[in-house]
Amino acid sequence: MAQDSYPTPEDARSLHRWFPTRWRDHELLDCGNGKRLERFGDLVLIRPEPHAIWAPGLSEQEWRGMAAAEFAPTGRTKGHWMPLQSVPDNWEIQYPLASGNSLHFSLEMTRFKHVGIFPEQGANWDWIADRLGPGKRMLNLFAYTGGASLAARAAGAEVTHVDAIKQVVTWTRMNMELSGLEGIRWCVEDALKFTEREARRGNTYDLIVMDPPSWGLGPKGEKWKLEDQVLRLIEAAASVVAPGGAVIMNTYSGLSPSTLQNLWQSALPDAAMEAGELCLKSGTGQILPTGSLLRAVRP
Repeated sequence: MAQDSYPTPEDARSLHRWFPTRWRDHELLDCGNGKRLERFGDLVLIRPEPHAIWAPGLSEQEWRGMAAAEFAPTGRTKGHWMPLQSVPDNWEIQYPLASGNSLHFSLEMTRFKHVGIFPEQGANWDWIADRLGPGKRMLNLFAYTGGASLAARAAGAEVTHVDAIKQVVTWTRMNMELSGLEGIRWCVEDALKFTEREARRGNTYDLIVMDPPSWGLGPKGEKWKLEDQVLRLIEAAASVVAPGGAVIMNTYSGLSPSTLQNLWQSALPDAAMEAGELCLKSGTGQILPTGSLLRAVRP
């Protein structure tokens, strides 16, 4: 019988954890029992968090004493906010970059439990700002309210921002103006179709950023399911990465870091890659995984 073979430490793929380190206007105060308690500026909110299946560090009474509102889900992705104190319709927070620039975000409590920002993405914004500069081109796909777009533009890069929802692009434009920036190229379009068209045109970018949803609808009601489209999406994105360029891909859909790494090794076999989790650390000591992340750099 053949002897079992196990990978040596040198052969094993190391998985990373990335944390944002520069926030002053956001803090994960505690998490557990399927919820998270977090501060955005001066406002403390309670939101569902399916990954937080452990016991929280603070008592329910302490949570209630701090929170201004709690999101009550009425379905898989929708619900409503229950005010516990007086809450504003919208408010503003900032994320400071190492360059001295600050990214500004207008926030509001939406019926999808989000407030207009994924704070863990600060780890990617810093990486983008360090990597890009004038003369570099970035394509931001499924771009939401545009933290990555703002970080790249603040560094002087040319930015193409693609999202299928017009209202979200309008929200990003507001964030751009609040941040004292201009010149982002806006595309309200299906991200996959746009990227395939760019490939046919021979256009390339120094950085591709994408955060595809697990499911959704396109601008004309087209149904999107990530598992059905991910191979085609990665193939299209790989074809528009310039020599020496890079990719950032993260998902909140359940695709593991190792799955992302396997997919991208097929698409860009010569690229240097690192994969892992985007995380937040709570004030009570828990590490909250928020999604899978892969970064790849072409030679």
